[in-house]
Amino acid sequence: MKKGVYVLPTTLTLCGLFCGFYSILAALKGNYLYAAWAIMIANIFDGLDGWVARLTSSTTRFGIELDSLSDLVAFGVAPAVMLYMWALTPFGRVGWAVAFMFVACGALRLARYNIQMGSTESRSFTGMPIPGAATIVAASVIFYYEICETLPAKNYFILIFTIFLAVLMVSTLRFHGAKELDFSKRKPFWILVAIVIVLVVIVIHPPIALFLFAMTYLIGGIIENVFLYYKKRKQISKAGAAQ
Repeated sequence: MKKGVYVLPTTLTLCGLFCGFYSILAALKGNYLYAAWAIMIANIFDGLDGWVARLTSSTTRFGIELDSLSDLVAFGVAPAVMLYMWALTPFGRVGWAVAFMFVACGALRLARYNIQMGSTESRSFTGMPIPGAATIVAASVIFYYEICETLPAKNYFILIFTIFLAVLMVSTLRFHGAKELDFSKRKPFWILVAIVIVLVVIVIHPPIALFLFAMTYLIGGIIENVFLYYKKRKQISKAGAAQ
């Protein structure tokens, strides 16, 4: 700290923290669509700060800790407050307990990631990353307001879905993230084409496109883990038969 801090990645992290804080304020005022979009924008800053830090070789312990605190606010507290004010209030104590469960599991996920970083944590994530869970929540809210104009009634699906996302964050399932993409190395040309197609789809209809991408990430991750589970069982069975 006596040597100072790197301004650019730290500023980007603080921008993500600001988006999370704004999302909380918007949710408390009943502006749930603004709150959801603020979480989506926080995702951009969350990706940029790490990318810039790695690109400029300015990764520090201070930046890592600040990034975790920012993630907890922007992707833990903000979506939980939004969910509670938007759909979980009719459930009373059960509603705020489930909202807290989302925050707590997100905090545990971040703590586990920080401990495993550079050791047991591979390039893929153990458990759903907290930005991924928050993005699914935000995309769902944005999609909801694309097809409905009223607040959801006492919806048990949203309650169970929130619990499901919280459990996925602290699970040992494998999920992928942007950190697996190393932009400092050459990539096949089709990856650039795929990025252009994704951007075009998002520009054409952002609410539906973001929701489809979020659900693809969720469902695709679950399918991959089911496949890995049966593949591992098959390998164990073969090993047992060989003995």
